[in-house]
Amino acid sequence: MAEGFLRHFGSKDYGAFSAGVSPVAINPYAIKVMREAGIDISKQRSKSVEEFLGQSFDDVITVCDHALQKCPVFPGRHQKRHWDLQDPAKAQGSEEERLKVFRAIRDQIKSFVQEFIARL
Repeated sequence: MAEGFLRHFGSKDYGAFSAGVSPVAINPYAIKVMREAGIDISKQRSKSVEEFLGQSFDDVITVCDHALQKCPVFPGRHQKRHWDLQDPAKAQGSEEERLKVFRAIRDQIKSFVQEFIARL
């Protein structure tokens, strides 16, 4: 979701790449709630952070404590940021209860991304 918002709100000169320390397929609930926000992430793919080792970045952002602890060190000078977010994939309950969690996290991510871009 963060990659989708960064690509949507960021300038054309700004690249956004998301990756996980334990990537799995993009959650269909994430696709659904992002589509509700007018952003199609269905073409994105889950990537391993290992795909990006050896590359340099201006900013490296982790979005959960597990990623913060397990994220490898990237070379070069960059800002390391952490957005402490609940993992919506761990939500339990009915479909509507799980979608409610995904929507809340989506809205938090949107806010973080807009604040981040405003500071660039």
